[in-house]
This record gives sequence, structure tokens and C-alpha cells, in this order.
Amino acid sequence: MGIILLLFSCQNEILTIDVTDEIIYPRTYFIPKSDHSIEIDGKEDDPSWKKASFSRDFIDIEGEEIPNQKTRIKMLWDEEFLYIYAHLEEKHIWATLKNRDTVIFYNNDFEVFISPSNSNHNYGEIEVNALNTVWDLLLDRPYNTNGNPIFNWNIEGLKTAVYIEGTLNNPMDIDEYWSVEMAIPMNALTELKRSPKGTPKKGEQWRINFSRVQWEHDLNDNRYYRKKEKGKYMSENNWVWSSQGVINMHLPEHWGYIEFSHSPKKNQPFIHNTEAQTEQIVYALFRNFAYGNYKHLGMGKSGKTLPIQLTGFEALKVKLLNTYSGFEIKVEDEIKGLVYSIDERGYLTRH
Repeated sequence: MGIILLLFSCQNEILTIDVTDEIIYPRTYFIPKSDHSIEIDGKEDDPSWKKASFSRDFIDIEGEEIPNQKTRIKMLWDEEFLYIYAHLEEKHIWATLKNRDTVIFYNNDFEVFISPSNSNHNYGEIEVNALNTVWDLLLDRPYNTNGNPIFNWNIEGLKTAVYIEGTLNNPMDIDEYWSVEMAIPMNALTELKRSPKGTPKKGEQWRINFSRVQWEHDLNDNRYYRKKEKGKYMSENNWVWSSQGVINMHLPEHWGYIEFSHSPKKNQPFIHNTEAQTEQIVYALFRNFAYGNYKHLGMGKSGKTLPIQLTGFEALKVKLLNTYSGFEIKVEDEIKGLVYSIDERGYLTRH
């Protein structure tokens, strides 16, 4: 990223920034509507699942590297539930944690992160291991903007099931896969939306990502344990649907986009209902002024306004406003008729 500061007078400055290499292009998924409720048993055998396409294979959290064991998901929805099916190839299926709301990612697990409002705030997280032990929690905002996890957010009516093609906790054989099926109550998710909080409308788009935590393991007395090196646990592998770019799932602006269809047909084209590229430019600017190279400018004197020129995106009108609490970045797309605002907490609004 480059920067040029042009001075027209002592009071008139324009900051030129190039964020071209920092723009994230998340994956997308079009969700068909199911015409009947789905029995949650961990399997993909309900006829409704034939209407949903599998996602692309999961990749490493930092980039496009393909893990040696594949993971794919598919989704459906109706007025009552968001349905998720995940297929995880696995040669050694093991799990030890049995109590709800323990730290499930200390086992191999499957995780869902979902933001119905696409505001970067108020998002849910659900984790499940091969014993079908669940951890669900709510975050008011990401940890890097002083977010607070709400551990007592237990989703009433949540349905989960695990199916195992192989054996659980048996190191004497080679397994094939384990699968997770979920029905997440729609009313719990729509409560996280900004108004209106009703059932998704045709074409409504949310943000979502999925993670698979995978540990190297050791055996002791024919039991699985997380592997250690020099007395310390080795770092886990993180495999995701849409790349995060860094080892951190709590960056909602990196998550993929989902679109709700009112048709049972699959493989329909995904069409962004906002200018996704502009949205990602706003997030790139936020990262720079919140905790990046230009953090000092985000802490300027309250009331000051700094115009910004974006290299390669000159049609966007951008300015940084210093406020009592921190800052606000406004990006106006005159062609699309959209104005985006984001503050020092990472809270995104559209006008």
C-alpha cells in the first residue's frame, strides 16, 4: 500500500491511499428454500438435500492451499430453520469433550460463524465435535475491537446430529468421514439482524463462514491426544470455506456471502445486492485507521475532516472524520447512490 500527502494549504490536505492489494473477495453461496422440514440425523439422505449444491472444498485459513482431507458444506432454509450439512473426510475420528459450552475446539470440530446484519457486529458462533457436543456463543463485536463473548447464549430449539462412517475413538482402524447436520432456529438468527428482524426476504444476503479445526494427534494406551512438541501443544490446522487471509475467524468482513432464494432450484446465480467491492474497500480503510499504518490519523482532534483519494477508485468520495469516540469513515458511491459509514468499533452502516 502506498501513500502520498498532497498539501494545497496549511488547512487543506488530501490523503492518497492505495488499498488495491488489501481488498478481500469472499466466496458466495445461493441457498435454495426447502419445501418441507428436514429430519436432523447427521446424514444427507433427506430428499431435500438434493436441491442444494455442495460448496467448493475448504481451504487453509490463510489462503488457497487445499488440505489433504476434504471438507464441504451445503445449505437449505425455510421459515423455521437454517439447515447446514457438513461432510468432513477423516481417517481418525476422535473426540473427548462431552459437556455443552466447553471449549470445543480443543477437539477436532466443525464451526459456524454467522452475521445476519452484515454490520461486523452481533454475530453467532456454533461449534460441534464428533460426539455432537455443542458450544454456542454470541459476540457483540470482534475481539480486535474489544468485543465481548456472551457464553450464556444458548440457542433454544437448536438441532444438531453427527453421523460417523467408521468408528469413534478407535485408533485400530482407518475411518472415512464424519458429517454434521444442523437446524438453526431462524428466530434466533433474525434477532441478530438490524430492523426489520423478520424472515429473510427473497434475495436477502447475510455473511457466514465455516471452519474446521484439525489437530495433529498422538496415541497413548490406544487413546487419542493432541500432539505436543517440547512439552507444548502443536498449533491446530484451520480449514475454512472462505479464506480469512490470517489465522483469525473473528474478522466478519472476510466471511462469505449467502443469498436466500424463495425457489427450490439450486445453482442459481448469486447477485450482490450491495456493491461488494466498495464494501470491502471500506473494511480495508477501517483496518488501516483502526490498527494499521494510519492509526495515528484515526486518533486526531475531534471535529477534523480529512479527504481521502483512493488510487484506482477515484469515483468514490471518501473522508475521515475524527469524533469524540474515535473516527468515522464515509465512502460515497455516487454512481450506485450508496453511502457507507464505519466507525472505530468496525460497525458498518449503509445509506
